[in-house]
Amino acid sequence: MADENLSPETVEGTDTGRSLAGSVLAPRYLLGVLGVVALAVLPFVGISTTQLLVLIGAFYFGMFAMSWDAVSGYTGEISFGHALFFAVGGYTSTLLNLGFGLSPSLSIPAGVLLAALTGVLVGVPALRIRGPYLSLITLVAPLILLQVFIIYGDIFGGELGLSSPAALVTADEFALVVTANYYIALGLFLAILLLLFAITRSDVGSVLTAIREDEDAVAAAGLNVAKFKVFAFVLSAAIGGLAGAMFVHTPVGSPRPSQLLALIVSIEVLIAAILGGMGTIVGAGLGGVFFYFVNDLLNQQEFTIPLVNVGLNEASLLIFALLTMTLIYVLPQGVFPWAIRTGRRLLGRARGNPVATDGGQESEGLTNPIEQATERYRCALDDLEERIRGDER
Repeated sequence: MADENLSPETVEGTDTGRSLAGSVLAPRYLLGVLGVVALAVLPFVGISTTQLLVLIGAFYFGMFAMSWDAVSGYTGEISFGHALFFAVGGYTSTLLNLGFGLSPSLSIPAGVLLAALTGVLVGVPALRIRGPYLSLITLVAPLILLQVFIIYGDIFGGELGLSSPAALVTADEFALVVTANYYIALGLFLAILLLLFAITRSDVGSVLTAIREDEDAVAAAGLNVAKFKVFAFVLSAAIGGLAGAMFVHTPVGSPRPSQLLALIVSIEVLIAAILGGMGTIVGAGLGGVFFYFVNDLLNQQEFTIPLVNVGLNEASLLIFALLTMTLIYVLPQGVFPWAIRTGRRLLGRARGNPVATDGGQESEGLTNPIEQATERYRCALDDLEERIRGDER
């Protein structure tokens, strides 16, 4: 028979190919492809220029959230001041463009490079310490930079920021400029998503996840924990700097502290990543897009909340903060991981192959996780008892 003539290598290759094909054809990836196609055709389905501008800002905010998740979501080192890198990238590109006449094609890479260097300067000493001290350092660093911007206001524009630099795209019609910026933002968002997704699913990503779970165990295995932490920090800073440098050259971005450096920017990025799902990259990116889009929508509402007599547009951040606190209690891993697990469970039941909440097989008739765990322990004890009896015989 043909199957009997297959060598082990051939069988292994076939299984690997099937496994790869199965992974690519998994429902969540198919949904992702459909989502990308929907976003690609969005400018041609009657969406307004104003809505496209909001989506441009949402994509860049999603990049901010992914850059934060690359270090804080995977290594567990929480950064409260990631806006520092957005500002370094954005202000560097602006100053080089306005002051020295460099085109965005040169000023943006310079901004990325300086943001990565800032990541080294902050990350190397900060990541060699433990506990809350890293969070304190990342919290204070952007406050120091903001004070520098205010003191040297003639260079950095103070609290009002700088004039907008040269645009990425120029055209006679504003609608064409917006459409081109939309595709640039979408392409950059997907490129960063794929890059971080590949890195975090590689061996490096496994080490970063292991550091988050048990740093001492990783060190005991002979791996240099500080080296991996610094790598994640610099990678995150470079991507945040890239997003910030590109953002200031778009119609919705400008080099102002309120958009790039203020503490509220770092907090909003943190909230967006928690909503989507820390340590997932995809969840953080989608959470950033969702947060920016819905926050902008709420800010445009003139509805007054009854009883408290507060405008909905004034309470948007409060609403997100309360939603985040609720999610931390109810869904601590975020919405995206919960949606994936729920989808797998429903799909497994539809196929007659129930999947447990932990990804394993769900015991027949037992939907309660406690009952499932008890059943597994009972089966394991029965198996152990049978082995002992076999040895006695």
